[in-house]
Amino acid sequence: MAYNEEQLAALESALTKGEKRVSFGDKTVEYRTVEELKEAIALVERGLHDQAVGTGLWPRAPRQIRINTRKGF
Repeated sequence: MAYNEEQLAALESALTKGEKRVSFGDKTVEYRTVEELKEAIALVERGLHDQAVGTGLWPRAPRQIRINTRKGF
């Protein structure tokens, strides 16, 4: 599922205010517990990260090239 920054901001805002109900446009979601809300935030953050990696906006882990040398042959 595609997520956006507005959804993440709404979830984090609800968490800081202590609310369990979050609205995204015409949809409203009510979470049962704060832990469930935190899980939703983590899910959206992972989704945003995966989208950024997929589009090349977030670089992957750098490759390491190791060169071992000795004096002479």
